[in-house]
Amino acid sequence: MLTERLKSKHIILASSSPRRQELIKGLGLEFEIRIKPVKEEYPDRLRHFEISDYLAQLKSMPFVEELKPNDILITSDTIVWFDNKALGKPIDTNEAFQMLKSLSGHTHEVITSVCFKSVDSQKTINSITKVTFKSLTDAELWYYINNYTVLDKAGAYGIQDWIGQVGVTKIEGSYFNVMGFPMDKIYNTLLTF
Repeated sequence: MLTERLKSKHIILASSSPRRQELIKGLGLEFEIRIKPVKEEYPDRLRHFEISDYLAQLKSMPFVEELKPNDILITSDTIVWFDNKALGKPIDTNEAFQMLKSLSGHTHEVITSVCFKSVDSQKTINSITKVTFKSLTDAELWYYINNYTVLDKAGAYGIQDWIGQVGVTKIEGSYFNVMGFPMDKIYNTLLTF
């Protein structure tokens, strides 16, 4: 259904995330991956989904001049919101440990924003999922950090990894949103964009 609706469109996914690429492939869409580096900085006044909305839109800016009439550009950003602050990607394993230690035994929110841009329009959506971790030991946290890729993930974890299997006790909202792409909302937006 979606492939028929978008057959005259050229989808550009501006993400190096293998998870996002795999998820959008699951919609049966043909797409091109096009990456442009962007410094992921945002004004201090922004809070909660305003941060991920801003960053998703920021990531679309370098493409503006080169979009063609049938292009739909998709950019996105995910943050973890906990204790009234945003957790992005950790800079090293020590910061990853501190992030995971703070999330252990608590509930946090994963917020993903997705920006859809064409030559003449732009729409930004976001999705919020609550995730609860059991209390994890330091040994469990270090096992995860040392055996999985954590530095490319907001909040230093991937729900699809070992830590999601053994540590997540409750999830309220979209599982795929926690992976970095709220597929239900992306599908509905592409149907009407």
